[in-house]
Amino acid sequence: MVRILIMLLAFSGSLYAADPEIEIISDKEFAFDIDGSRVSVEIRDRVLRSKKDMLLDWVLYCTKAVQKYYGRFPVKSVHINLMVAAGDKVRFGRAFGGETPYVRIDVGEDINPEMLRRDWILVHEMVHLAMANVPPAQAWLLEGLATYVESIARAQHGHLSEEQIWRYFIERMPQGLPQEGDRGLDLTPTWGRTYWGGAIFCMLADIEIRKLTDNRKSLRDALRGVLDAGLSMHADTTAMQVFEAGDRATGVAVLVPLYRKMKADPFPVDLDALWASLGVTLENQQVVYNDEAPMAHIRKRLLKS
Repeated sequence: MVRILIMLLAFSGSLYAADPEIEIISDKEFAFDIDGSRVSVEIRDRVLRSKKDMLLDWVLYCTKAVQKYYGRFPVKSVHINLMVAAGDKVRFGRAFGGETPYVRIDVGEDINPEMLRRDWILVHEMVHLAMANVPPAQAWLLEGLATYVESIARAQHGHLSEEQIWRYFIERMPQGLPQEGDRGLDLTPTWGRTYWGGAIFCMLADIEIRKLTDNRKSLRDALRGVLDAGLSMHADTTAMQVFEAGDRATGVAVLVPLYRKMKADPFPVDLDALWASLGVTLENQQVVYNDEAPMAHIRKRLLKS
């Protein structure tokens, strides 16, 4: 079998000794192994195949970001199908379960390295692989978790700067706050509450776990515990079982009590007060830090470990 070695120069500017080799299965199919997991990539469109080295760099980089966050890649195998679309951006993504999980990503025919560096969709869909299927009422868990973890994982992998993340959170998270007439996360399936309300839940849990463990544990440890419990995309379960597994992993009761507070009641959050407590604000479109803030020590660790 022919093999080629793909380096991540387009994304990181440095070489990684542990980069896996990319196997050429055919002129349309490629694969690599990472920590015992098999990632196969299908590129059937001729235009996209002309950019295959760049696209495979991107898939590998996204895979490594998710692997680093979870301590391993979430599933034993996944098939990624890169479909052609118009434009120069990654347009759409969706993850599907089953014995071999499948991820479809629509990529613009004019895609370039700069637009791939900006993309969040593939990491978002790969994060879905790390969470069990839950009932429709808890879709906010799947989408909110992918929204939050995608950002944190990319920052921890050096793909996004601290300033980019905090600006993004400060500007976007208000979309997840309850509006007039809204109820809890399980009962208000709007776009804002599903994606950004779920992300607020994850951020609150991350901060509280860090507070109770003196920054020794985080949401990442809880989610690794969920994986250890076998609750990847291969499984069907309830949100409560997910949160119980996460709390067991950290040794502190955070996820279950927070879910009980937010599942049926609006639970408004004063985000401005939270940002001030973390010591991060947006002033004249600039991120400003206050290292004297009560939770500045948590903010400093949140994007690093």
